[in-house]
Amino acid sequence: HEIKKCLAEGKIVVEPLDDPDVQIQAAWIDLRLGSEFKIFKHTQEPYIDSKNPKEYTETINSDSNPVILHPKEFMLGITKEKIRLPADLVGYVDGRSSLGRLGITAHITSAWIDPGFEGRLVLEISNLGKMPVTIYPNMRIAKLLFFKLNSPAERPYNLRESSKYKNQTAVTE
Repeated sequence: HEIKKCLAEGKIVVEPLDDPDVQIQAAWIDLRLGSEFKIFKHTQEPYIDSKNPKEYTETINSDSNPVILHPKEFMLGITKEKIRLPADLVGYVDGRSSLGRLGITAHITSAWIDPGFEGRLVLEISNLGKMPVTIYPNMRIAKLLFFKLNSPAERPYNLRESSKYKNQTAVTE
């Protein structure tokens, strides 16, 4: 009931929220997979230099067709929903266990979503299993949990000049 109240008051924004009866759960909101992905290309480079990365990915868009994720493959995806959190709430994004049981991790690092964040979430998706798995745009891929702070953050994400992913709308590396 508190999630629904925060949504109705505009304190939390999740748009579009097309199926609230399915997406709003006891302590979280299920987020769906968008249609844009970044897949790593095969290259002759011997390694990726983390201090000087080059363009190693290609963007694919798949509005309704499944994307097949093979064992040991990694890609970036994005949520269909844009979210906005107030200065006194923190979010945490986690994969859904139904996909985890197939070997799919929907988010590997940076699960914490700062107070004041606004934008779509880029997901780090990997297949840890032994068989290829199809994933579909619009499928429920992750859950967004909420944690209330005792007081609003002093410098929420949306007010920091150094916020790298502020108002993110596309898959960014």
